[in-house]
Order: sequence, then C-alpha cells, then structure tokens
Amino acid sequence: METRAQFITLDGIDGSGKTTQLNVIREWFAARKMPVVFTREPGGTPLGEKLRELLLDPQTRVSLRTETLLMFAARRQHLEDVVLPALAQGIHVVSDRFTDATFAYQGGGRGLPTAEVEVLEDWVQGSLRPDLTILLDVPLEVSVARIEGSRDKDRFEREDSAFFARVRAAYLQRAAQSPQRYAVINSHRDKAEVKQDIEAVLNRLFRFAETEKQPAHE
Repeated sequence: METRAQFITLDGIDGSGKTTQLNVIREWFAARKMPVVFTREPGGTPLGEKLRELLLDPQTRVSLRTETLLMFAARRQHLEDVVLPALAQGIHVVSDRFTDATFAYQGGGRGLPTAEVEVLEDWVQGSLRPDLTILLDVPLEVSVARIEGSRDKDRFEREDSAFFARVRAAYLQRAAQSPQRYAVINSHRDKAEVKQDIEAVLNRLFRFAETEKQPAHE
C-alpha cells in the first residue's frame, strides 16, 4: 500500500477525452473508499476560477508572457489553498491539468522557451511534482474534429491545427523524457479499453495489482 498521499494529474490535448476519464478515476477511488480531492487548472480556487474565465475568454487580448504568468499565479493559489493542504492531511489529489499543460500550450504551442517555464515551475512549485501524470493522447485529426464539434470554443480551442500539432508533440516529448512519471494512454479507442488501462495504471501506482488479481484465501 502507499505510504503517503499521491498527487495525480490528468492531461492531454483538447479533445482527448479528459472529462470521460476523470469519471473513471472518480469511480476507481470511490470503489476503494480512498480519500481524494478532485480539482482543476486553471481554477480550483475562487481566484483561479476568475483567472480561468479571463484566460479562456475569446475576447481576452494578452501577451504570451502575461498569459503564462497568469497561469502560474492561478497555480500558486491552487497549491496553497487546495493541493498542499490535502496532501499534508494524507488526502490524494487528482488535478485536471497541471504544469505539463503550460509546457505544452504556452511552450510548445505558443513558442515560449522551455527554460522560462522551468524557472517559473521551480519558483512556484519548489520541489513538488506529480507522482503520476496520465497523458491522454489522440491523433491530431481526432482532436481537431472534436474541437470543431464544440458549440462554443474557448480562446485556446480557436487556435489552428498547427498549434495543436505542436502542443501534442510537446506533451509526447515530455512523456518520453520522463517515462517513470507519465502513463501515455491512447484514448481514441473503445471506452472500456481506455478505462481498463487507466485502472491498471492506478493499480500499479498504489500497488493494488497483485492483490486484486489473486483470489481471496481462507
């Protein structure tokens, strides 16, 4: 069993199916009656939600560095108010997006140098990094088609396919560089298959795999 609370993040390009798979994760924790907090970025706090509205509003006009700083401002408040207190109390945390999204969207998508994001990451988070990042991946054409099917596209969803190609590439590059933290899951498959993969990843993280496979002994 785990010795401390785990910080898990779910990330991926727009249209990768995060909403559906978050429900899978919720069910997994509920079935085991494990204490957990579900949250999101940008957001998770009153301040963060207001910044989220600004950042996603198609009418917002902001420079790249300002956008990035706003993301990290929301993140710092999120850490102070939600993530760190929960972990300190032994409560697991699952966040819909975290800093990987900044590396992918502001870095890969918009072109902000990785070194600049890393400086902010260290300043805002200190040594804190997720214990596990579940990265949902779909082909670019699937992502674009799902975004086009949205009724109201936010400021990021209105970007072109080349932007999302760079975002996806940045995610996959980060996962390749740190395979011990990332679990890359192809979410363009039958929902039951994706669910099985996510449950397997969680079982491994919490060392449930072997006990759940073995029959009960008298």
